[in-house]
Amino acid sequence: MPVSSPSSPADSTEPAGSTSTPTRSRLSLPPFWAQILIGLAAGVLLGWIARNWEVDWLARTLDEIGGRFVQLLRLAVAPLVFFAIAVSITNLRKVSNAARLAGRTLLWFLITSLIAVAIGLAIGLITNPGSGSALTAADGQAPENSGSWLDFLTGIIPTDVITPFTELKVLQIVFLAAAVGIAALQLGEKAAPLVTFGETALALLQKALWWIIRLAPLGTLGLIGRSINNYGWDLLGDYATFTIDVYVGCLLVLFGVYPLLLRFTAGLNPIQFFRGAWPAIQLAFVSRSSVGTLPVTQRVTERLGVPKEYTSFAVPFGATTKMDGCAAIYPALAAIFVAQIFDVSLGVQDYVLIAFVSVIGSAATAGLTGATVMTTLTLSTLGLPLEGVGLLLAIDPILDMIRTAVNVAGQAAVPVIVAARENILDRDAYDNAKSFDINEVDREDSETSRPAKPSGPAVATA
Repeated sequence: MPVSSPSSPADSTEPAGSTSTPTRSRLSLPPFWAQILIGLAAGVLLGWIARNWEVDWLARTLDEIGGRFVQLLRLAVAPLVFFAIAVSITNLRKVSNAARLAGRTLLWFLITSLIAVAIGLAIGLITNPGSGSALTAADGQAPENSGSWLDFLTGIIPTDVITPFTELKVLQIVFLAAAVGIAALQLGEKAAPLVTFGETALALLQKALWWIIRLAPLGTLGLIGRSINNYGWDLLGDYATFTIDVYVGCLLVLFGVYPLLLRFTAGLNPIQFFRGAWPAIQLAFVSRSSVGTLPVTQRVTERLGVPKEYTSFAVPFGATTKMDGCAAIYPALAAIFVAQIFDVSLGVQDYVLIAFVSVIGSAATAGLTGATVMTTLTLSTLGLPLEGVGLLLAIDPILDMIRTAVNVAGQAAVPVIVAARENILDRDAYDNAKSFDINEVDREDSETSRPAKPSGPAVATA
């Protein structure tokens, strides 16, 4: 039989029954982190163009892109919080010493919040962020919605089961989810069908949220571009000290407090933590939503060696209550800033009140973008004018990025610390944890859920 040469047309003809498939050229996308940076840079550029040349259609486009991305995240918040909290409570039945783990988790949430608010107060007292600003009390404006202790305490219990979901009252959703989860635990096997349904619904919601997360580069472009177009760079002048204070405080907690706690209370390598947790921290920075980052936070925490049964409780619980950036550092600095703008003196008792509000009222932020409710709660407790909130809204998107990154880092760090101290952490998994690409995880989930191929004779391929 003649043998065809390498250049012969016979090479391009596949024999009948061949299992080989032609190679298809696919568009290779850059890594997810690179997509985020591209979106960030493009957003800054397009926002600057829209503002300086008054390009109305571009401004509207940026606004729509950013707004729709946030809308998609908010659309997933209500059902995700409900099923995540309810399922996390039912999963405690799989964990030995569940009550002890829950108590230790809450204790470390409180400890880290106290440290964070202390850092915020110290920075504020040293730098006096409001004294060098050209802003005055006349620039302030009271917010449409404000928080108070009465609203916080009485607003937890809903009047019906529909309104919390339609009006996105996250604390009430948490209350309903906790009630359902505890009741399911008490019922035991009778609640097994309900628990199975909840786990399936949560998996579906997390899968849908992965799709939204993959739009984060586009959402980043719109959100950053919208902020630059609306406020420009001149805005940073009046808020320079305050902005630097917030970023310095958050970075101290992120790269100072958490690493020290990991090293000296858990005996872990802090660099390895950031290597494993970076995808969640990065996504939190651009999405500005702890709940929106929840599936990634849970994934990185599991990859860091925390048992899945404990992670499924601690991370959702943290996503609605663990807010070192939004509820500790930021309100402390915001209170000092507003007090100085309105020429109000704060005493030692006021600083103690700030710490108390930051630790106890952190659930008021509930994992959503922004910390307006927490700020109004702090200002109203101190008797400061709520018009001060209006001073902070303009700069809030820029500050919320680093605040949310710190929130999510803490939501991953505390379960790691608790698991290490309780000797349930997989040290080998922690030592070998590494960063991953969002698209890679999505493909892994798809392959895991794909039904197995029927067994048959093996076919050799070249």
